[in-house]
Amino acid sequence: MANEINTIGVLTSGGDAPGMNAAIRAVAREAISKGKRVMGIKRGYAGLLQEEIYEMHTTDVADIIQRGGTILQTARCKEFTTLEGQKKGADICRQHGIEGIIVIGGDGSFRGAQKLASLGINTVGVPGTIDLDVSCTDYTIGFDTAVNTAMDAIDKVRDTSTSHERCSIIEVMGRGAGFIALWCGIANGAENVLLPEKYDYNEQALVNNIIENRKKGKKHHIIINAEGIGHSASMAKRIEAATGVETRATILGYMQRGGRPTARDRMMASMMGAYAVDLLCDGKSNRVVGTRDGKLMDMDIDEALQMGKSIDEYEYQISCNLSK
Repeated sequence: MANEINTIGVLTSGGDAPGMNAAIRAVAREAISKGKRVMGIKRGYAGLLQEEIYEMHTTDVADIIQRGGTILQTARCKEFTTLEGQKKGADICRQHGIEGIIVIGGDGSFRGAQKLASLGINTVGVPGTIDLDVSCTDYTIGFDTAVNTAMDAIDKVRDTSTSHERCSIIEVMGRGAGFIALWCGIANGAENVLLPEKYDYNEQALVNNIIENRKKGKKHHIIINAEGIGHSASMAKRIEAATGVETRATILGYMQRGGRPTARDRMMASMMGAYAVDLLCDGKSNRVVGTRDGKLMDMDIDEALQMGKSIDEYEYQISCNLSK
């Protein structure tokens, strides 16, 4: 029988994502409702190593569910990638009475959680990343808000692009994954969507498409470009030179990380955060929370980190069909 968990730590690590605060709130209130102490750890693993740790009460997480970012702040920590840093982190957890820890972040954050679990600290990961690139889950906290933010911005760029009869290349975030770009491509009715997983770097095909659409009477041309491809400004110059069509690049950047989380992100973050607490209270460790077919689930972190994630072929084909 696993030892009972009495004190739970929570931290956010890696890039911030809208909905992280909702997850923190759920962790704190679910744990306290079960009679557990909750310790907030500031600035991720860096804050753990610096012992930036404080006890959280229900009032500490009041009025945060609607806020973007993370009240615990976040940082990346090179020291924690070393065995010495990991052992130090586990020792600090024990010194503060933290028997279980919930890590809200992406794959990199889960690798840190995996190391803590191997050193005797019960850990559960909660997927928080706008990129949707955590392989073991259909949903990650922050994705829905980021897509809606990007979609709204692209609609606005389309208005001015049409007025000036331009081609607009709009670059969205996602690191090496094209999920935000794909969703925006469909939701915004883009003429081309460039995904790291699919793009063949055939710019001549883009040029031909722009010219053909202009012959058909199209007043604008929207190209959604994923961050993993990048170089939107230089691409715009080449396309303008090849087509004679005024072409502008817009890089949406970090605005996609901020803002009030959508209802979906608040709901899913709350459910995932509470579920993570329940797993720890049931004596589970080295687990990551996720969703599959709309249902909450959990799996071993080791297994989760070995999985790959690819673009849905049907969604990609539909994006191509609807852009014609």
